[in-house]
Amino acid sequence: MAAECDTCGRSVSVDEAIRRETFGDLDSDRWQTLCCPDCGARLRTIFVRPD
Repeated sequence: MAAECDTCGRSVSVDEAIRRETFGDLDSDRWQTLCCPDCGARLRTIFVRPD
């Protein structure tokens, strides 16, 4: 899965993306925000399956 950064136009894979804490009331153990490694813009928030 790759995401296109709306800010800088780079195509970023999940492995390349910077993982940051979520915002609001989302559980950070279950959700992670993926950000562009070049410009830091938020790409998407994904669900992380429990082990």
